[in-house]
Amino acid sequence: MLSGQLNPQEFPVGESFSSLRRIRQWSRLREAVINRLLFACALVSIFTTIGIVVMLVAQTVGFFSKVSPLEFFTGTKWTPLFQPQHFGVLPLVGGTLLTAGIAILIALPIGLASAVYLSEYARDKVRRVVKPSLEILAGIPTVVYGYFALTFVTPVLRNVFPNMIVFNALSAGLVMGVMIIPMVSSLSEDAMVAVPRSLRDAAYGLGATRLEVATRVVMPAAVSGIVAACILALSRAVGETMIVAIAAGSTPKLTLNPLESIQTMTAYIVQISLGETPHGTVEYYTIFAVGLLLFIMTLLMNLFSQWFVRRYREKY
Repeated sequence: MLSGQLNPQEFPVGESFSSLRRIRQWSRLREAVINRLLFACALVSIFTTIGIVVMLVAQTVGFFSKVSPLEFFTGTKWTPLFQPQHFGVLPLVGGTLLTAGIAILIALPIGLASAVYLSEYARDKVRRVVKPSLEILAGIPTVVYGYFALTFVTPVLRNVFPNMIVFNALSAGLVMGVMIIPMVSSLSEDAMVAVPRSLRDAAYGLGATRLEVATRVVMPAAVSGIVAACILALSRAVGETMIVAIAAGSTPKLTLNPLESIQTMTAYIVQISLGETPHGTVEYYTIFAVGLLLFIMTLLMNLFSQWFVRRYREKY
């Protein structure tokens, strides 16, 4: 027999089919195990979310058994730790929206400008360096941002606004805006890059400039992804804790003046969660009532983001 030729007698047909059958059975078993494992991982996240919601709702029921829901949602005074007690949550909601609004006003223009530069102007070598460098901001601990706002940004702002209080909403909102810039920039840039090159080429063929292509072709085509990025960044700002707890103060006040001290919903939860409030008291239950309201606010923003993406997404 010539070298390199196979001898059929060395590989009986029955044994080859048996080996092939064992390989297929092992492959199916392995795929079934992986499928069950991935399904179990998905169930962990689902049951965790359900457990959090059930816990919040159960504890919040105990709160509303002692406090009127009308007072909670419409009251303008929040003093659960002092006498006389008031349980109007609007000062906390107002402080949360004030700092988050300042943050998105900073992050939106800078983040979108960065996304336009990265997707339309930057060369590949520059993009590979600038984008990871920009995303480093998202990896900085928020407690560092908080002390940066308190020890650096606030003194600088007080030179401009002498009547500014040390703990104020403006410095917290500005630094929070810097923190969420990578989220707006990265997600918006991904949405712009996904726009087909043919749309750009058609606009260039009609004599459009690069700026006109970016603002009148690419951004409208990627509007669903851009809006989703902004809403996700806003929900991230609403749920931020350490920056506002350190730099914004702990004075629940319903005001639109960013130079004053305010308190956000997350900062109040941190204040009460220090362990000084007795378990089972109405003050203790306020943690869960505020937490459930915060959960609903962020959930509605995320649902709106998903609806907007499905409604206005362009398919190419």
